Amino acid sequence: MPPKNPLIVLSAALIVGLWGGSQLVPIPYVANLLVLVTAILYVACHSSLVLREEQALARGELPPGTPDDADAPRPAGSETMRKEDAMQFPLLGSASLFGLYMAFKYLDPATVNLLIGGYFGMVGCAALTASGTPVLEAVLPGAFAGTKVAREIHLRHPLPRSVFGESPWDLSIDTTSAGVLSFLASLVFTGFYLKSKHWALNNVLGIAFCLQGIERFSLGTYKIGAILLVGLFFYDIFWVFGTDVMVTVAKNLDGPIKILFPRTLIPDAATGKLEMSLLGLGDIVIPGFFLALLLRFDAHRANLPVFPTDPHASFPKPYFHAALLCYFAGLATTLYVMISFGAAQPALLYLVPACLGGSLLTAAVRGELRELFEYSEEEEEEEEEEEEKKKDD
Repeated sequence: MPPKNPLIVLSAALIVGLWGGSQLVPIPYVANLLVLVTAILYVACHSSLVLREEQALARGELPPGTPDDADAPRPAGSETMRKEDAMQFPLLGSASLFGLYMAFKYLDPATVNLLIGGYFGMVGCAALTASGTPVLEAVLPGAFAGTKVAREIHLRHPLPRSVFGESPWDLSIDTTSAGVLSFLASLVFTGFYLKSKHWALNNVLGIAFCLQGIERFSLGTYKIGAILLVGLFFYDIFWVFGTDVMVTVAKNLDGPIKILFPRTLIPDAATGKLEMSLLGLGDIVIPGFFLALLLRFDAHRANLPVFPTDPHASFPKPYFHAALLCYFAGLATTLYVMISFGAAQPALLYLVPACLGGSLLTAAVRGELRELFEYSEEEEEEEEEEEEKKKDD
């Protein structure tokens, strides 16, 4: 068995330890927030290294030793952002945010939370299943955990195709025994969360969203990542400082779109609830996409083997470490300003300059700005560029 990266193991232990410990003993919420979020990013970004293998498979590359007549392995589902998506994302996010604000203002908040809670419950169950399956595969006996479970399920529906997709829905199962057990456990867990809405259960779903989102999503290029971050920089400033929309939605929306940090374990005498601080998942996941891209760029520069991809492999990570350190500093600055002024702060106001500045400064010092801007994980655009070059020649 290849050696494990001790920092990944430590980060995973910190995630579990802080989640459990914060329910038993009072942990200063600033330290809890900074350490937990950094640990989540470290684990999630290293898990995203598997995208290098999937991207190679999508390009038609095969693992060494694969027979010529063998069927090409099918890459797992992952998403790559386009430049157009990055430019539109702040606009779509604004429309969604304002829509939620209007819903809470003119509709029954309990009904709105019921609908949104049901949606996030389904998505959260899927995220928990994906996060729990590898754990069960490692713990359960190999012969049992690896047993294939496959069944085709197609469900016809009369609903509008423009909203609910084509009929029939493809609900086919292609997993292992460990995957089935993980799904059943996640289903029960999500049911408990929807019934109790306990903050600790909320955090489990939030952490699973972060881990799976960062692991499965690619920004494509550094330029696209910069466009997305800059757009959301202004988006965050406008909706927090310019209006009360962001704060209102964050306080009223009762769903796992944030991670909660108790300031004390003693409930308030008047409300019976704990006093909480929160951090939206977007302030973790969006920079996480960018950090994960930089880590894969580090792996590309180090010529890390693609087949098989080992998230625990040791290689130089100057860009990732610099950006992660700057993210930590940006998040600490956010908390300092928030506490000093006693007002909510748009975290991306501090995180975006930190991440972009750290990565650009690293590239400038190393004389690798051009290489950083030319790095791409966009298969289609790379092929088009090659065709255009051939035509020019």
